[in-house]
Amino acid sequence: MNIETFKTFCLVVEVGSVSQAAKLSFVSQPTVSKQIQQLESAYDALLFERKNGRLSLTANGEILYPYARSIVDAYNRSQASIQEKLEHANTTLTIGASYTIGEYLLPSLLGKFKKEHPEVKLSLSINNTPKILDELANDVLDLALVEGVIHDDDLLAENFADDELVLIHPPEHPWREREGIDIEEITHERMLWREAASGTRLMIEKFLNDNNVLDKMGNYMELGTTQAIKSAVEAGLGVSIVSRLTVAQELKQGMLKEVPIRHLTLKRDLWLVRKNERFHKNNAVSFVNFIRH
Repeated sequence: MNIETFKTFCLVVEVGSVSQAAKLSFVSQPTVSKQIQQLESAYDALLFERKNGRLSLTANGEILYPYARSIVDAYNRSQASIQEKLEHANTTLTIGASYTIGEYLLPSLLGKFKKEHPEVKLSLSINNTPKILDELANDVLDLALVEGVIHDDDLLAENFADDELVLIHPPEHPWREREGIDIEEITHERMLWREAASGTRLMIEKFLNDNNVLDKMGNYMELGTTQAIKSAVEAGLGVSIVSRLTVAQELKQGMLKEVPIRHLTLKRDLWLVRKNERFHKNNAVSFVNFIRH
């Protein structure tokens, strides 16, 4: 019995079919069946059974699967670590970022990192925070930079910067003469929101809820990008709360205005996230050290 036997077992479990597992492994169906039989012989237990024409795990199979998956994952990580030690690892570093970080903060950071490490081939994926963390968990990414709270014990998160959220309005809005507003005044405005899965949206909703005004507000308009929100505010369609990083230029040029909320400051942590593993690619370690300094 070898690692291929465990790989085949896990694949059959995950695709639910011996024939499909055979196709994905580019081997014959009898070969897959033989490997399963070898595993059953080694454990002296039936691992699969058919119910109503469908393949399913027995109770013994359900016990074995997480162990087999762990063995396969550990083997894959060991291969990657040794290949890198022997200087055969790929020089690509794949980084994921939430929209705000990826579009407004990361480009300059990557430019500086590239100057220090010209041999590294950088790849950047930008999406909302849940999607980026899902890609990291599934080894699509080497590192992630996101905002929001991380609720996953399999991920390591460290704060690398913070970001202030500001209330913006059109230049001709009545707030332009105000030095500050009370938070209840927001409920009388047309609020422009990012999509529900956005890390910024989730934080703003929590902030408004903590201050007892969220239930008094309606979802006037949802827009899929920060750029769309900025354009809509500039056009006088409403107000919004956005990252200062995203509107620094527009505020400087007077295209948008901001107004403080009295007695309240809304800041959030920006997180550098990795999988909680013992070994990490050298390129990933280099980037982490770069961000820290």
